[in-house]
Amino acid sequence: MRARSTIFTLFLEYVYPERQAPVRALVRMMAALGFSEAAVRAALSRSAKRGWVRPVRAGRSAAYALSDRVYWQVEQVRKRLYGAPAPWDGRFLLVLPEGPRVRAERERFRREMALLGFGLLQSGVYLGAGVEEGAASELLGFYRVKGLLFQAEPLSPKEEVLKAFPLEEAARFYRALVFPVAPEDPERAFALLTRLVHEMRKALFLDPGLPEALLPEGFPGLEARRAFLEVRAALYRAALPFLKEVGLSPSGALMEAPVGFRG
Repeated sequence: MRARSTIFTLFLEYVYPERQAPVRALVRMMAALGFSEAAVRAALSRSAKRGWVRPVRAGRSAAYALSDRVYWQVEQVRKRLYGAPAPWDGRFLLVLPEGPRVRAERERFRREMALLGFGLLQSGVYLGAGVEEGAASELLGFYRVKGLLFQAEPLSPKEEVLKAFPLEEAARFYRALVFPVAPEDPERAFALLTRLVHEMRKALFLDPGLPEALLPEGFPGLEARRAFLEVRAALYRAALPFLKEVGLSPSGALMEAPVGFRG
């Protein structure tokens, strides 16, 4: 776990729907994960230089707030992790972007499209099922590129369509996941919960959250995500005293994640 990516996980899991957190709270939580105060402050400073966060005041305390762009990313990740699946009408959404031109930016765009649930059908052609058209349009806007969006029904066998997604890699990832038992120590429970959520974030780049009708036989994603939600709830309950000690007031939505989810 890297410091900057871990801080994103903290905002995602414990700070949302608020967008700012006191530095002292972030330092305390990161300490429970093995990061020094110097490493945390350096990561926050680098993130501020990139425009991901900005320093603010929370009363007399120093704090950092997420930029609009990163807050949008947090919302998309939470939808994928905890949102109920949308009904699927059997059609796919195709996106044909006119860019980005720069290779590094193009790779970032590809990863963000994967985060939204899109696969790469072929060069420059993205395919998604049960995905949000609005989120794709917003992402195009962030990159300042134009693109064609249209819906289509597949005429080829679903096995051909599924080649756009790294489902075999996703299956290996899920089978390797280890779900911990909630410990009695609240700080330890917090650390285990944070690491588990951090791991599940990685799954979103591999598993597009396809409708169940499209999933190959034996795909372990559904069962892995059910286990994740159950273990997450148990760890969160065990970690609550630590979070109260830190001074956060997490949203009750954390305890009310729906059993129906994308997978």
